[in-house]
Amino acid sequence: MIDLRESAQNALKACGVEDAALTGGLTVRTPLTGVELLSVRETADVDAAVTAAHAAYQQWRTVPAPVRGALVKRLGQLIDEHKDDLATLVTLEAGKIRSEALGEVQEMIDICDFAVGLSRQLYGRTMPSERPGHRLMETWHPLGVVGVISAFNFPVAVWSWNTAVALVCGDAVVWKPSEKTPLTALACSALLDRAIAEASAPADLHRVVIGGREVGEALVDSPLVPLVSATGSTRMGREVGPRVAARFGRTLLELGGNNAAVVTPSADLDLATRAIVFAAAGTAGQRCTTLRRLIVHSSVADTLVEKLVTAYRKLPIGSPLEAGTLVGPLIDAAAWGHMTDALDAARRDGGEVLVGGGRREVDGDGYYAEPAVVRMPAQTDIVRTETFAPILYVLTYETLDEAIALHNDVPQGLSSGIFTRDQQEAERFLAADGSDCGIVNVNIGTSGAEIGGAFGGEKETGGGRESGSDAWRAYMRRATNTVNASGQLLLAQDVSFL
Repeated sequence: MIDLRESAQNALKACGVEDAALTGGLTVRTPLTGVELLSVRETADVDAAVTAAHAAYQQWRTVPAPVRGALVKRLGQLIDEHKDDLATLVTLEAGKIRSEALGEVQEMIDICDFAVGLSRQLYGRTMPSERPGHRLMETWHPLGVVGVISAFNFPVAVWSWNTAVALVCGDAVVWKPSEKTPLTALACSALLDRAIAEASAPADLHRVVIGGREVGEALVDSPLVPLVSATGSTRMGREVGPRVAARFGRTLLELGGNNAAVVTPSADLDLATRAIVFAAAGTAGQRCTTLRRLIVHSSVADTLVEKLVTAYRKLPIGSPLEAGTLVGPLIDAAAWGHMTDALDAARRDGGEVLVGGGRREVDGDGYYAEPAVVRMPAQTDIVRTETFAPILYVLTYETLDEAIALHNDVPQGLSSGIFTRDQQEAERFLAADGSDCGIVNVNIGTSGAEIGGAFGGEKETGGGRESGSDAWRAYMRRATNTVNASGQLLLAQDVSFL
């Protein structure tokens, strides 16, 4: 029997976490068994951490971007060296199976690689001026301290998306991890501290603040934090957004997702089945990109549902430490309660639970849910509500217009997909009058985004973009510059004065 506490301690020690950080009042429990892993020290003074990071930023902003990239390059190397240790902590704290935990750590390595390249590509534009002898251009400058608030389900990847890019942009970072997953934060912070020391960068360039709601509120309200990047529920975003806006700060919000996939008559049903099962049941349904609604043409619905039910009945559910497990535990009892409440509501609305919905008995007191497939007569309120658990609602449609209308008729707008071999159907789904999500896929599920493409969504998902494309602009401020080399004072729009 593996000693979970010892495994956590060994991984933390390997990453360089000091014992003093592991003596405190915040109890960390593992979803694998429900038992206590360790306790960690909470942050008493968030303002002090922010002030220290701000002072470090004032030095860091003048360092050339390619030199800043060298720090992130070293961070990526250290993460790679400690990939197994970090994956172990992700499994113990978040309950992910080994391959998903390793995949999350790989995302960290990938975003470091991306950010290193980005450090030589923070481009501004040069525009033609209407005045002879003038040059019009824009330059980008570091923003300041970036506050990162992350959720339990991706305890390290989302932090790295923000931190790697923010550092090459010249910013400092203060990270408030979920109080459910602080061990992974301590490990990542220790590795970054080592990289900072080796690069002779300012020591307080990155700080971790640990605690509950009050810690997050202090970070959100700090006038020295010009950007707050927050990942969590839509409810959380509704509180964070106005508070930051009230002090004229910026937000980058990654909130709820109620993701759907449309399956057309021409779809490859075997391919669709594999993609759907991973997207709906992977991570025990605890991804913001989890597939929660399946909109299937009536002509293929029965066949596809039969394939899904068969696949669900074979899903290996159990401890993520066991080889072959595909579905690990929910994070805690509250998550299990939300799942059972949602299934009860679906039944009251006329839904039929075709498979799953029960709790699987595993050693200890973990909450291992059987992923559920629920056939629904209509898109009711519970279907339009995101439940962070492995529930897949199945709806049917007759025309593609009807499918797209069903797809878009939810408050969230994160990820979406269509399964079709008809090019016109694919193009329609990708068009302006198709999916209204920030991520739109063809013949692939809703989860599993790659580094390089901008990640984020619309509507109640918050509108933020991270991880790729031009998302770096969120971490910088833009200045428009006019340089006069003409020797004359020429005013724009032919204005004459004096």
